[in-house]
Amino acid sequence: MEPSVVSIVKYETPRESVARAVELAGGLDGLVRGAKVVIKPNIVFWTKSTPFPKYGVITTSRVVEDIVALLKDRGASDIAIIEGVVTSKAKDYETPQHAFEYLGYKKLGERYGVRPLNVFQQPFREVDLGGGVVLNMNADALDADFVVDLPVLKTHAQTTVSLGIKNLKGLINIESRKKCHNADPEKNLHYHVARLANGLPNLLTVIDGIYSNERGPAFDGKAHRLNVLVASRSALSADLVGARLLGYDPAQVPHLVHAAKDRNRPLDLSDVQIKGESIESLAQPHQYSFPYNEAGDLPAPMVKAGISGVHYYKYDDTMCTYCSGVNGVALAAIAMAWKGQAWDDVEILTGKRMSPRPGMKKTILLGKCMYDLHKDDPNIKEMIAIKGCPPPPSAIVKAFHQAGIMVDANLFEHMDLAPGFFLRKYQDRPEFEESFFQVE
Repeated sequence: MEPSVVSIVKYETPRESVARAVELAGGLDGLVRGAKVVIKPNIVFWTKSTPFPKYGVITTSRVVEDIVALLKDRGASDIAIIEGVVTSKAKDYETPQHAFEYLGYKKLGERYGVRPLNVFQQPFREVDLGGGVVLNMNADALDADFVVDLPVLKTHAQTTVSLGIKNLKGLINIESRKKCHNADPEKNLHYHVARLANGLPNLLTVIDGIYSNERGPAFDGKAHRLNVLVASRSALSADLVGARLLGYDPAQVPHLVHAAKDRNRPLDLSDVQIKGESIESLAQPHQYSFPYNEAGDLPAPMVKAGISGVHYYKYDDTMCTYCSGVNGVALAAIAMAWKGQAWDDVEILTGKRMSPRPGMKKTILLGKCMYDLHKDDPNIKEMIAIKGCPPPPSAIVKAFHQAGIMVDANLFEHMDLAPGFFLRKYQDRPEFEESFFQVE
């Protein structure tokens, strides 16, 4: 078998750096004139309410435009940029459109004839991805002659890294996303994610590492300016190299282990030919997990602050994207509500796998999945249920108040403002340039 080619290039110059990464990888080989192409960037989250740190969270508009220009130069005539932006309300189509406009995709439409599309307003089709994994995937991508996957170089609190294969999760519908976050110990999130590229054989992956994200995938992580691009026609090979650049042996990344096994590929890069820069010269270790205490029932910073009487167990891979968005705000609200007096042995359960523990006086079930699992559990002394998928902010506030934790309702009513606070740590630092997310 011929080795798959992966290019590693330092980002230095608009157009030229991306073009070199793609050329070294043979990225557009076989692309015919008039081809129908889908571009899949990474837009984890968006809010119209406040600017927020996009660095290491969202694919730079610079890389998106450079890819569009390359495709047009090669004669691609039908190009769509497709993404499924996470929003707090179902059928919120205004927020994704705002994201597309802010990031310059509409300008790209005027300049190159590109169509920015919200995946949730497009048709889906059921696809058998092998190994018993059947998901509903965007029909535009399935019917395209070519798909360009543009992930960000980042770690991920649940999947260790989030690179090319993981980025394709944005092409499946809501029910399929929830299906990935299941409680099966074998066919779990990692097992499902590993197969996402199986339905897209003609795929180019270009990892945007101009900015990376430590403890991602969202804005509460820590961004770094790395200026690295990785490209390959093999999604798995690109991700194996990306994992190494982030400081991880691919054997430490469960979905890459599954993907390699599924393709009968080694994890040690022995069948990968690297062109351009070396991994060793550009690798920078990134932590992926948020630190908790040894018991796993409270984040380390909250323990350090002396907070007690509340047990907010560490997230697992069954908590889906929508409850994940609530999770950070809930933890921040608890920390802000602390007045120095221990709460009354309150536990908070999330995801689809957690169980109540002995000795707890009050058990908050956060989300529909937890409620359905434990609504009849005789081991719960006082049940405080927060139903809904995702749970409504008002219900979360009411539940915490019932448990004696007087969180500030404003934090939940204005969750869209929270990301703006994270922008402060990047202000007045010249390496963090907003221009990378604009189209002039």
